[in-house]
Amino acid sequence: MSPILVTGGTGTLGRHVTPLLRDEGCALRLLSRRSHEPADGTEYVTGDLRTGEGVEAAVDGVETVVHLAGGAKGDEDVARNLVRAASRAGVRHLVHISVVGADRVPLAWFRSQLAAERAVIDSGVPWTVVRAAQFHDLTLKAVQAMTRLPVVPIPGGLRFQPVDARDVAARIAELALGAPAGRVPDLVGPAVHGMGDLARSYLQARGTRRMTVPVRMPGKVGRAYRAGENLTLEGATVGERTWEDFLAARLHEAARR
Repeated sequence: MSPILVTGGTGTLGRHVTPLLRDEGCALRLLSRRSHEPADGTEYVTGDLRTGEGVEAAVDGVETVVHLAGGAKGDEDVARNLVRAASRAGVRHLVHISVVGADRVPLAWFRSQLAAERAVIDSGVPWTVVRAAQFHDLTLKAVQAMTRLPVVPIPGGLRFQPVDARDVAARIAELALGAPAGRVPDLVGPAVHGMGDLARSYLQARGTRRMTVPVRMPGKVGRAYRAGENLTLEGATVGERTWEDFLAARLHEAARR
């Protein structure tokens, strides 16, 4: 059995995806910028998706690639380097994670995600693309940063459908084990939350109080968020774990440290 190559296998999502694939009996190969010793039947290969160095060796002999690696910028270049090597190697299925609203929210990072999708779609490699909403982990970081201020700014009309990384991982593993499916339904959390609700629930769970002040997001970005362009309200696959359950578990873990 040829191994499944996973990029970003040590990240927030990858740490959940790899054990699911391993439990299904898959041989795994993880691409990393740092060298690792083999562990739990997982092979590590050293390479850099940003420069393309080592990528051709990473995809050699691989039929399925699960592309989870991402960063603050340059994801389209990373995707191009990967799909170029995957095409040459004859990869038969590339699973790619993107973000809900990639084609609708006028921010540079969203445009980068859309360009990465296009690189995958145009590569000639059979593909599956799933867009996911913001992970609970990322939502929590944003809320924590906001609530450190003595007065918490609450952007009006800003809503999210935070989804749990474990729910996303389960969907990614399912897709990787199946046939190429093209663009599949978006994956979102079980509820839509305003930013104010997210901040207040966090403060309440912490037993902390802060004053809040409404602010208006200006320009095209503000209009896009107020219009819900970062949401998928119909036709999405819905994860199971709620924001409230995630938050309670995370704060409980923090209290035990």
